[in-house]
Amino acid sequence: MLRALDIRDILIIDHLELGFQPGLNVLTGETGAGKSILLDSLGFVLGWRGRAELVRQGAEQGEVVAEFDLPEEHPARAVLEEAGLPAGEELILRRVNTRDGRKTAWVNDRRCSGEVLRQLSDTLVELHGQHDDRGLLNPRGHRDLLDAYGGLEAQRAKVRAGWRNMAEARKALDKAQAALEEVRAEEEFLRHAVGELDTLDPQPGEDEALDARRRLMQQAEKIREDIARAQAALGLDGAEGAAGDALRWLEGVADRAEGQLDEPIAAIGRAMVELDEAAQGVTQCLEGLTFNPLELEECEERLFAIRAMARKHGVMPDELGAFAEGLRGKLAALDQGDADLKALEGALQEAEAAYEAAAGDLSAARAKAAKALDKAVMEELAPLKMERAVFSTVMEEAEPGPEGRDAVTFTVATNPGAPAGPLNKIASGGELSRFLLALKVCLTGTDSGLTMIFDEIDRGVGGATADAVGRRLRQLAEGGQVLVVTHSPQVAAQGAHHWRVEKKVVEEQTLSTVTPLPDSDRVDEIARMLSGDTITQEARAAAQALMG
Repeated sequence: MLRALDIRDILIIDHLELGFQPGLNVLTGETGAGKSILLDSLGFVLGWRGRAELVRQGAEQGEVVAEFDLPEEHPARAVLEEAGLPAGEELILRRVNTRDGRKTAWVNDRRCSGEVLRQLSDTLVELHGQHDDRGLLNPRGHRDLLDAYGGLEAQRAKVRAGWRNMAEARKALDKAQAALEEVRAEEEFLRHAVGELDTLDPQPGEDEALDARRRLMQQAEKIREDIARAQAALGLDGAEGAAGDALRWLEGVADRAEGQLDEPIAAIGRAMVELDEAAQGVTQCLEGLTFNPLELEECEERLFAIRAMARKHGVMPDELGAFAEGLRGKLAALDQGDADLKALEGALQEAEAAYEAAAGDLSAARAKAAKALDKAVMEELAPLKMERAVFSTVMEEAEPGPEGRDAVTFTVATNPGAPAGPLNKIASGGELSRFLLALKVCLTGTDSGLTMIFDEIDRGVGGATADAVGRRLRQLAEGGQVLVVTHSPQVAAQGAHHWRVEKKVVEEQTLSTVTPLPDSDRVDEIARMLSGDTITQEARAAAQALMG
């Protein structure tokens, strides 16, 4: 609910502070007095796109501040949370427009974008008028309005979920088909490559082992002679035999050396053990250098085959095993692909059937809600002196989507037998005003905390019809807040709160002022609207009669 509007240096307003109340708030005044400027100012602070030049002549910047009540469950809180802005019991919007056109906005003293303001405005204010393209005259919103009227949110959520599931199933199928086609395109290569790898059967670490064996065999002839010499030098004809002779000679005379040979004898014994181990190792190495002359050739062929295969597939030799497993996996997927595709196609068919069922249920529910809305609007048109007009909610099949497969348009026929058409194409100014009002009265139960603004919605009607419009506006404002800009005394008389907009010249500057009217002044204002500039006692009496 809009509590206050503070306007500084906007168009012909130098400074206005307005406090609004619950119920029906009425703004009246002569044509050109500045009533539309108030709506321009409110639209500016709400981020609506309007006039490019708003700053008052001679001022450096214009500023508008709007204050709204914000109950706990108000939908604006979700917008604030998503934008990371603070939320309290009050919501204060402030926007500044400088002389050079720069616009800056704040929400509860935090900087924000114009887009955030527009998102907030959708939850705060709803404007209705003959040039309104945001609300009831915009066919793009008619389906949402019908769903809200029928309380169909749960069914819409089910359709959205079905659409999402169907999209995910189709995406999974498309992905599987693309992957399978890719594998099929290289099937010949895969089967040939796997056959080669299976025949070669490379083992982890085999390349390194073969390379070491190959180098050893290549060096064998060069080192064998020296190793053989070393074997001979260590054997019985060499160091081991000499040490054995020395040991026997020393042991033969040890008992006559008074123990002086004990330690040398022990040392020679140890040395002989070490010499024996060394001789065995050299012998084993020499034996290892003995190989079949074909073995080197076989080793090299194997090594070269592994390395050639690795180069062919662009991997390291030790990675050939894992690479082969990957290829086998692709082949397995190819062999399994048709079965997988069949399962995914089945899942898509199930998702499509579920969506179709949910969309069908929603369409049926919309048709039922449309009949109820048509009946309710027709009942509202009678008191507005349009009992011969026909309102109809037209449903047509549309391209399926997350909100179902229905296109919804509100149409009217102003007289029986006349062709029906969209609201803003068929109805005249006065008729359109009453259609919008009747429709809004029927839809108002779906709103949550919205301030509704009607901009000269009573244009083109008068007398008893204008009185009926005023009474419906007052009914609409019960328990909420409605702002009406009007030239109709019958509508103004129904207001709970009344402001007069006037244009004055102050120090050669034209300024717009807004004055709250107590009941006594309201009588004169409504009398002026009835009789013109000269207010007669008869006009005052008529005004008092209208006010009840």
